[in-house]
Amino acid sequence: MRLLLRAFLGITFAFLASQSWAFAPPAGIKEITSVEGISEYTLESNGLRILLAPDDSKPTTTVNMTYLVGSRHENYGETGMAHLLEHMLFKGTPTFPNALGEFSKRGLQANGSTSTDRTNYYASFAANPETLKWYLTWQADAMVNSTILRQDLDTEMTVVRNEMENGENNPFQMLWQKMLGVAFQWHNYGKTPIGARSDVENVDIDQLRAFYRTYYQPDNAVLIITGKFDPQAALQDVQQAFGKLPRPTRKIPPEYTVEPVQDGERSITLRRNGGSPMVAAMYHVPPAGHKDFAALDLASMMMADTPAGRLYKSLVPTKQATSVMGFTMDEYAPGIVMFGATLEHGMDPVRALSTLTATIEDIGKKPFTKEELERVRTQWLTGWDKVFSDAQKISSALSEYVAIGDWRMVFVARDRIRAVSLEDVQRVASEYLVSSNRTEGKYIPTEKPVRAPLPTIPDLKKDLSGYQGDGAAKQVAAFDPTPANIDARTQVKELKLPNGTVRLALLPKEARGNRVKAVLTLQSGSVESLKGQRMNAIVASELLLRGTEKLSRQQIRDKIDALKGEVSISGGAASVVIDIGTTKENIDELMSFVLAVIKDANYPQDQIDEYINKTVTGLKSAKTEPTAIASRMLSRHDNPWAKDDIRYMPTFDESIEATQAIKRSELIAFHQKFHGAGQIDVAAVGDFDPVKFETTLTQSLQSWKPAAPYQRISDPYRMVKAEQMQALTPDKANAFYLAKLPLDIQDTHPDFPALTLANFLLGSSETSRLWMRVREKEGLSYNVRSSLSVSAFEPNGTWSVYAIFAPENRKKVETAISEELARAVKDGFTEIEIKDGITALLNLRKLSLAQDPTLAVTWNAYLERKRTFAWAEQINQKIAALTPAQVHEALRKYLKPADFSSVAAGDFEKK
Repeated sequence: MRLLLRAFLGITFAFLASQSWAFAPPAGIKEITSVEGISEYTLESNGLRILLAPDDSKPTTTVNMTYLVGSRHENYGETGMAHLLEHMLFKGTPTFPNALGEFSKRGLQANGSTSTDRTNYYASFAANPETLKWYLTWQADAMVNSTILRQDLDTEMTVVRNEMENGENNPFQMLWQKMLGVAFQWHNYGKTPIGARSDVENVDIDQLRAFYRTYYQPDNAVLIITGKFDPQAALQDVQQAFGKLPRPTRKIPPEYTVEPVQDGERSITLRRNGGSPMVAAMYHVPPAGHKDFAALDLASMMMADTPAGRLYKSLVPTKQATSVMGFTMDEYAPGIVMFGATLEHGMDPVRALSTLTATIEDIGKKPFTKEELERVRTQWLTGWDKVFSDAQKISSALSEYVAIGDWRMVFVARDRIRAVSLEDVQRVASEYLVSSNRTEGKYIPTEKPVRAPLPTIPDLKKDLSGYQGDGAAKQVAAFDPTPANIDARTQVKELKLPNGTVRLALLPKEARGNRVKAVLTLQSGSVESLKGQRMNAIVASELLLRGTEKLSRQQIRDKIDALKGEVSISGGAASVVIDIGTTKENIDELMSFVLAVIKDANYPQDQIDEYINKTVTGLKSAKTEPTAIASRMLSRHDNPWAKDDIRYMPTFDESIEATQAIKRSELIAFHQKFHGAGQIDVAAVGDFDPVKFETTLTQSLQSWKPAAPYQRISDPYRMVKAEQMQALTPDKANAFYLAKLPLDIQDTHPDFPALTLANFLLGSSETSRLWMRVREKEGLSYNVRSSLSVSAFEPNGTWSVYAIFAPENRKKVETAISEELARAVKDGFTEIEIKDGITALLNLRKLSLAQDPTLAVTWNAYLERKRTFAWAEQINQKIAALTPAQVHEALRKYLKPADFSSVAAGDFEKK
């Protein structure tokens, strides 16, 4: 396996071009191009490309067969396959069963190598037409007839494993490999050609043969012949050896993966026994064929040169390191440049790494000089010249540039190096050698490194043989989730306590696992009594389970866990909602415990401080999130209330300021005034004893003090002037669109069922108009929906539409949504859409009634609205009877696209 650090290429081919070897190629071979003495041909029958670079100055010939397949082409479970196949090709064919023996007999110096982008097989020998002809015959045979036998794979595995272990013993090679894995999250450049040991040792022979048949074909290969040979005779030999191979019918799998731009520093620390400490920094750079690569190559040399380079000067004389290095990876796709330093034992790796990265990334403060540039340019071009003094090196150089895209880059790279200006080098270094593009690594020699055990996948079939479990699970009696049966089975009543009234909806029924769900709502306060209390109302509710005088937060959590409970509390405005779930045997004890904690909550200062820090952090993060920004902008747009009103929607900064101003004394005062008995609604559904449950509630609540009188906080319909707004969120990959239309309607209105179905057909299902247009047809959004919210207490509703999309698709998304809204208003829905929509919507409504948590939440809401599930059944019947005309009439009446206010939040200035 080769590791190409830099291809130093450059010398003119004038001495070759001056030689006259013009001739007509044999029939079936077509000349493609010729540059500075190197000519390219192709076999018309199968697509094999041939490069000829004759040079009579030395009596040797080198042949390099390059296949355009490397580790970047390997799929999951195939790592190391390209390299393993390189070994297997030398194991022979039916015609040449002992290839290595034949090489030795003919005096060939032959080998192969595998990189990320290519695999090549090369041989150098004393110039001899018969040897050349024989070697070409072997290459053609090996291309399509290699046996790749299981027994050969088994014997070669020791050799491959030894090569792998040799690399594992090299601290630098392991650090380089680990850093690549961190630098590349998706692209296969994050895996080295040697592959994972598990993949290599367990490779499937049939899969390996399939890999061979896919990539080892004439149309995926370039044959390179350099040195002393007769070009015309060589082409005739190529035609004779390869011309009979058919053009393959398979298609090479396309490559899609693009490594995204790195968006922050990454680091890794490697600890192994032996070796010297090392530190390194790796940066993503363009592919070798990119116009900026030459300037970056020179920039890396200016950094890593010894003793004139910047890294040497900053690290070695200051005794922070003993040596430095740096190199670019010449690759087909975007690759990396790596810099590193070796330390003596006792030197500080943290300090050395800090100095190394600061030196690399300090280009803006300390620009490169003309002297630095010309020094490394001369070095690069001298290395280029040396390559072309040797036919074998010419062959290798051409192979590498074939792998990055085009052999002519061997000359273009030279030309670009000649033309690089100081401004070019400064620019590319400033663009790519930045901290957010850095992956840093440290190798720390550790005499006895501590390793976690390597877990294995258990043989569950064997381990679970004969397993019986706890016995047969209890079969739960069937429950008919129709509104009529729900009402018939539910006990709706009131508990008259000395300190207030508790409204109950109790639905005892068998449930799997004997589970029960209860929802309690504590209601207190009014618009007037809650003035200036918005933040206290939220925080006092959310911190109810954080502690009492006798119990810490952890003790409360442990008790809830011991009772197999799930408890959540939310609040704001004039209510606190307590959601409790557990088993039949624990529901009463858990209910009693939770209500006691709520009654005695004392808001420990450390829990308040933790809440403040977490909430402020979340709010600051939300200030850059498209969804949060759009939602708050629209909520503020139609919010007419004064700042001290409980209904006021603050800005992010106002919320942060209010959160930071939270005081324990105010929370305790709020709790004492508003968290008490008075108006309490309780719904419970599942496996429980209703009599015992009532007793528990009575005993738990009768000692509560009365809360401030409750008066529902109104939120009436109001006209809102339509406005289209924008929020820029730099560096966010996704954008968010949200639009709202205020509606003057209550859910008791005759039009409500038609609007419910219209919204379902417009954007609330995976067959809706918006979904089919924006997501399925045009593929513009991961999720696009509409929603309808209508009050049960007063005329006031909202029709909303939202979509998640890439910022560059904004206009298309907004246009598609606008057109679908207009089409719905103009044409309504077809009879088939109405019929199918009614069926689907009623099925969904029926499905929701089969869920105990949904029943508990719904019953809790119905208690305040003085409803039963008979109301839901009435809505179902009205939906079932809808006609296209009724739905269309409701659409024309309420859906006014021009009256939507909207916000588009995203990185719309991204290039």
